[in-house]
Amino acid sequence: MHTTKLSKRHWLLILTLTLLTFVLGTSEFVIVGILTDISSSLHMTNAKAGTLVSAFAITFAIATPLVMSATSHFPKRKWMLFLIGSFIVLNALCVISTSYILLIALRIMTAIVTGVLISLAMIVASETMPINKRGLAISFVFGGFTLANVVGVPIGIVIAEWYGWNATFMLTTFLGVLAFLASFFVLPNNLSQVRSSIRDQFSLMTKPRILMAFFIPALGFGATYVVFTYLVPILKGMGAPNNSISLILFGYGFISIFSNILAGKIASHNPIGRLRFVFLVQAVVLTSLFWTTNHFILGLINIGFMSLMAILLTTSTQLYLIDLAGIYQPNATGLAASLMPVASNVGIAFGSALGGIVYHQGNLMNVTWVGGLVAVCASLLTFFSHLLDQKQKSSA
Repeated sequence: MHTTKLSKRHWLLILTLTLLTFVLGTSEFVIVGILTDISSSLHMTNAKAGTLVSAFAITFAIATPLVMSATSHFPKRKWMLFLIGSFIVLNALCVISTSYILLIALRIMTAIVTGVLISLAMIVASETMPINKRGLAISFVFGGFTLANVVGVPIGIVIAEWYGWNATFMLTTFLGVLAFLASFFVLPNNLSQVRSSIRDQFSLMTKPRILMAFFIPALGFGATYVVFTYLVPILKGMGAPNNSISLILFGYGFISIFSNILAGKIASHNPIGRLRFVFLVQAVVLTSLFWTTNHFILGLINIGFMSLMAILLTTSTQLYLIDLAGIYQPNATGLAASLMPVASNVGIAFGSALGGIVYHQGNLMNVTWVGGLVAVCASLLTFFSHLLDQKQKSSA
């Protein structure tokens, strides 16, 4: 792409990919809000129903890079349309599911489809846009997940309350059909197609720079989730009325929309250089919760800043991994594109577990210190990566 401006065709593609991630995000996240409905309907414990969430996350993290490597030579347009069609079928089968075994099997298969589609959407957004607009495009695509949390999930939960949890999957099936139709008419035919062995693909993971880049978003998300996992008890400790907590969480999600917009701005120029300081600000924001939560209004403002910082890293680290793959293993950009979503899931799992350990050791608010410390670690790793980038440029 030699142009530096986005045409109507570019914008149509961006909006189509954003719709796709919105649909995928709604399907992935809404399950949390309807777990109790599923457990009571299928006569099982909430803990057992919770495995529907953990099984999805584990499958997503393990299967996505494997499938991306194995299918790197597939024609992207046809492969994406097939996967969206599979998503529609899997969600339609969830509507009529009457057993835990069938439902968890369907969710595991949906996790594989979701992970691969997300990675492909990122590749398409990266390779079809003018070089100076890639950050903007990818921030929009990531924005689909934010909208899923703010809009899609609440709608899905309301539908479950009115018509039962099966009806929520009718919603995701319908949304999948919309995404398929939009993709069918908008996805270009001339997308890249790389023939490369799985061995060549995974040789990318032996590169220290790639591993470093992988752990930057893992630590960044981990820092947030050390605290966010226990945000509800923190809010209760601040004196928030029970009937206001859902509204506060909605506000948290709404603010993250602006975080996503800023992520695109950061990625527009020297993204890794800027992220060094973004993580330091995140550390200050998380740590300051230890004091500000003693005052309800100050605490809410601080939590708002926490949301604003939460996903500033997404666009920059996604592009960074793809660009590094272009240097170290050009045939493995598909695998590289899958690493940021995987890293985010690793970070969420790590942060939640670490927060749980700290919480059960004593004072709940100590999670704010630990979250800040993890953010500092993310900053240090980013400083080191940026230093290596500069050395590489000066020696070239």
